[in-house]
Amino acid sequence: MDPMDQLPSQPGWERELITKLAQMNLKEQRARRRWSIFFRLVWLSLALAVFAAAMGWIGRGGSGGERFGRHTALVRLEGQIDDQGKASAENINAALTAAFQDPDSVAVVLSINSPGGSPVQSSRIYEEIRRLRKDYQDKPLYVVVDELCASGGYYVAAAADKIFVDPASLVGSIGVIYHGFGLEKAMEKLGIESRTVTAGENKAFMDPFSPVNPEQKAHLEAMLAEVHQQFIKAVKDGRGDRLKLATPGLFSGLIWSGNKAIENGLADGVGSVDSVARDVVKAEDLVDYTVEENAFETFARKFGTSFGAGVMQSINRVSWK
Repeated sequence: MDPMDQLPSQPGWERELITKLAQMNLKEQRARRRWSIFFRLVWLSLALAVFAAAMGWIGRGGSGGERFGRHTALVRLEGQIDDQGKASAENINAALTAAFQDPDSVAVVLSINSPGGSPVQSSRIYEEIRRLRKDYQDKPLYVVVDELCASGGYYVAAAADKIFVDPASLVGSIGVIYHGFGLEKAMEKLGIESRTVTAGENKAFMDPFSPVNPEQKAHLEAMLAEVHQQFIKAVKDGRGDRLKLATPGLFSGLIWSGNKAIENGLADGVGSVDSVARDVVKAEDLVDYTVEENAFETFARKFGTSFGAGVMQSINRVSWK
């Protein structure tokens, strides 16, 4: 049979086939164009979201100007107190200011779960709390301790009107510590020598690769003692006559359970965030003003600091601990 006999016998079939193929190709091009536009919009939205996060327009927490009615304002201080993370003075003070300024808040509860951290950041939060309490005398500030309120965390808590704890909370550690170690003996065994060169006899202060310099050690101890006295004064100013000063080791860096903290005057009573809002403030509704880090800030904080700098910071640092 001739293959030509198998082709359609109707006239113009070639034109119809070409038309159908052209229509199919046109539909495919339109589909590709739609998908291309879709993905471009997705990437544009993502870029705008990252830009907004970087500018602090999203993911910051706080009340945002909404009206909530009569309520207890809540601010959470969690983790290490430093100048970079959630528990920085900048973030905590911004949240506290917003909480006090809201005309619908009747009291502020600062929930603390922190081992301490930077003396400078802790002091700035402490001073801001005292300023806000003076400016808004009709709004008390209560601290509620979660698991831990130690060192710099307690420095901050001492500025509150009252401190509430769980019986098993850990409270106190009123002291200052310098973190460091010496590697000179290990280096000697390994045949390694330090080649540190300085201009200024104390520039390599407490160098971990060199033997301890007695004069530098004495200077460091005096400096820590001075900062410790600042800490003690802040606690005495904040707690006043409630402190049982006769308690052995009160300012020695010891830590106590919540019950013992109440006995020695470091805390005032047992309570949780909910119970304080309900039974003390008499405003059960809670509004959280805590400043939350957005995704961009978290990424920048985690990866923006060099590893080497982080290592040296961990070798030598002073903190409320």
